[in-house]
Amino acid sequence: MLALPALAQQAASPAAGQAWPTKPVKVIVPYAAGGPADVYARFLAQRLGDQLGQPFVVDNRTGAGAVIGTDAAAKSPADGYTLLVMSNTHTVNETLVPNKPYNLMRDFAPVAPINSSDLLLVAHPSLGVATVQQLVKLAKEKPGKLNYASSGTGTPYHMAGELFKAMSGTSIVHVPYKGSSAARTDVIGGQVDLMFDAVTTMAEHAKSGKVKAIATTGKKRSAVLPDVPTVDESGVPGYEATIWLGVLAPKGTPAAIVTKLNEAITKIVSAPDVQKAWEQQGAVPMTMTPAQFEKYMQDDIAKWAKVIQSANIKAD
Repeated sequence: MLALPALAQQAASPAAGQAWPTKPVKVIVPYAAGGPADVYARFLAQRLGDQLGQPFVVDNRTGAGAVIGTDAAAKSPADGYTLLVMSNTHTVNETLVPNKPYNLMRDFAPVAPINSSDLLLVAHPSLGVATVQQLVKLAKEKPGKLNYASSGTGTPYHMAGELFKAMSGTSIVHVPYKGSSAARTDVIGGQVDLMFDAVTTMAEHAKSGKVKAIATTGKKRSAVLPDVPTVDESGVPGYEATIWLGVLAPKGTPAAIVTKLNEAITKIVSAPDVQKAWEQQGAVPMTMTPAQFEKYMQDDIAKWAKVIQSANIKAD
């Protein structure tokens, strides 16, 4: 008798996956409009809607370093009609923001990754630096006088900056914004000296001369900016920081729906036209099963926990 509800749920799960979706699906993006997460979420939502026959509607819920929107998703019904677009901000926040109203691996079911991209370290031209060596020299001559913008505490932009400071032995002031668009605007305008930003959104400004491209943050040079060296090869050996995106669902979402979503997202990011377009932007498609993505997230949480603890990084 006690086993009957579980058996009934298992029997209903495939049917739920086949029928879903029968109404619009909300896609919560806990970041401001215009940033990489928002841009790729909207692209994915359009393709998912075309493929699955129902609208996927992006809902930007910003604030508190992605905590507000993520908490809203965590508290949503686990019926497949609310999804969350996340980034490695979330895996960082598991250590950096311990008193959140949710726990990432407890309250969400990993669905699929989307893509990853390098970051680009840029400076306003008025700062007068063109290389990592020049930046480190200036920062050490003027400790605490230079500043860098980010899209908020715990975001990849913030952590890239803190990692750079720790590994280069410099003191540079963090200036958190509520979104990457506002941060980017102020660096271009000269209100802030520096920024680690996604290659996908900052490369065009570097190419036009609005900012000075100093270095990229991957293991190898970016195909979008092949003449720009990496931080690693520019005097900070071992440095690496990227931004990656993925999709989660509230824990308890039927496995058949998670599987169907994973297959749909994998098909989209594997399409030749998508891969070609993203390569030109500096984004690399990522494909994993839900189980593989769960392991990837757990490993990333552990990686950033070590960085945060060893460098004694604190939330602003």
